[in-house]
Amino acid sequence: MRTTMVAVVCLLLAATTASADSLNVRLVGTYTAPEGAVSMAVTDTLALIADFSHGLRIVSIVDPANPNEIGVFTGPATTMGVAVKDTLAFVAAHSNGLYIVNIADPTNPQEVGQWGTSSVSARVRVRDTLAFVADRAGGLSIVSIADPTHPYSVGNYIDTLGSVHNDVAVAGDYAYAATGLQNLLEVINVSDPANPTLAGLLTMSSGVGPQGVVVSGGYAYVANGDIIIVDVSDPHDPHEVGSYVSPNTAFGVEVNGSIAYVADGYSGVRVVDVSNPQQPQELGYYDTPAYDNGIALAGDYFCASEDPTGMRIFEYNGLGVEEAPNSVAQKADHGTIVVRGVLYLPRDMTETAGVSDRVPRPVLLDAMGRRALDLHLGANDVSLLTPGVYFARSSSQLTRVTLVR
Repeated sequence: MRTTMVAVVCLLLAATTASADSLNVRLVGTYTAPEGAVSMAVTDTLALIADFSHGLRIVSIVDPANPNEIGVFTGPATTMGVAVKDTLAFVAAHSNGLYIVNIADPTNPQEVGQWGTSSVSARVRVRDTLAFVADRAGGLSIVSIADPTHPYSVGNYIDTLGSVHNDVAVAGDYAYAATGLQNLLEVINVSDPANPTLAGLLTMSSGVGPQGVVVSGGYAYVANGDIIIVDVSDPHDPHEVGSYVSPNTAFGVEVNGSIAYVADGYSGVRVVDVSNPQQPQELGYYDTPAYDNGIALAGDYFCASEDPTGMRIFEYNGLGVEEAPNSVAQKADHGTIVVRGVLYLPRDMTETAGVSDRVPRPVLLDAMGRRALDLHLGANDVSLLTPGVYFARSSSQLTRVTLVR
């Protein structure tokens, strides 16, 4: 037991050192841009990075551990936002409006169309044959891209509140505008793009001014210094239901199922369980030395745009805690798991246990190496244990377990 205690304590010390800047999130690869990055979009194999005065950088992420730049588009003087659809990239280009770029050959991107906005184009989203441009003081601009070589204005929404539209998300017949100065989330009916109208309005209770927004599963997630979660199931009555208080300044957010990925300024990236929107819980993080300002999902990975670095690619090694009747969390592939309520022990951790006195049965140890719970194959109820770091020890491995409420 003394040998086991030493091993556990040594592992704990190593984990504590690592946890100073990371928990359940692994840095996979880094791309360094000439100036840095203000936002990004990702396809299956490409990351498109808005590098401000250094144009649109096109980076291959076929090998996530070694992202490499393969193309550059420097048409606009300033690039701030980017969206991608099929073989076209749509670039929000500050005072130069919207650029449409053919990236069928990513090594040789070519401008195919351009449309000038009235103010400062900050972000862009694409739905079907329309581009929705967050045009700062110019409000929400809706542009036809049915013919990418000849984009034209379809409609425009400018409120009377003096808001600055920093970002926009689109779901169904509604656009959701994150607007600064007045600290608002505006829900805009765009079913008739030529005549967009305000459907609902929410003044958020706190924050530094919304910078990013995404809509998923009837909720809007607003990066507003913290992450404000808004029920938008009734677009005419958006209302706050919960918030994730971030360590620094939440600037960008993306959501996949019950997991939110947050670009948190000088506190790097954070991974948050939003299966219960009223009580979001942090599951992991990676604290980078730069300022993380945007998030994009890339299959099994997620990417963060950074100033002044460029882009980092991460893998979340913990658990997506699924909403299920038995509340069983799935095992991760990289030796660290996060569970709520039930710890599931797979057969490979129990198949040789107890065959002799030399092969110990599985046990859950606390941070000091003390026995907290005897384990068995399948579901183990850990709901009565204090949340924190534990270690599941079997005959073949020692696995770090984080219990969360």
